[in-house]
Amino acid sequence: MPETAGTSIAVCPLAELPPGATRLLEHDGAKIGVFNCEGALYAIEDRCSHDDGPLAEGEFDPAACTVECPRHGSLFDLTTGRPKTLPAYAPVRTFSVTIEDDTINLEVD
Repeated sequence: MPETAGTSIAVCPLAELPPGATRLLEHDGAKIGVFNCEGALYAIEDRCSHDDGPLAEGEFDPAACTVECPRHGSLFDLTTGRPKTLPAYAPVRTFSVTIEDDTINLEVD
């Protein structure tokens, strides 16, 4: 997570990202996946730390709050950005998610 307050960007209305849904957006050339894990919202960089593949396209498990890289199967914890299985071993960047006036926002640098 960013150490200093970053810029807040609007993702979408809360009603458009129900439990089990995902949203992909781009900010300053970086793709970010936003995931609704049974009501808790998390956002991670949409880039596998193993080979830079897209994460948000992978299988999302809302109950476990994980996403699986579609290329080589690394499972990532959406709450921390850390991989739970190999071949990835480095975490991916996470972003703070807030809800303001029923709008989902991300804190980005």
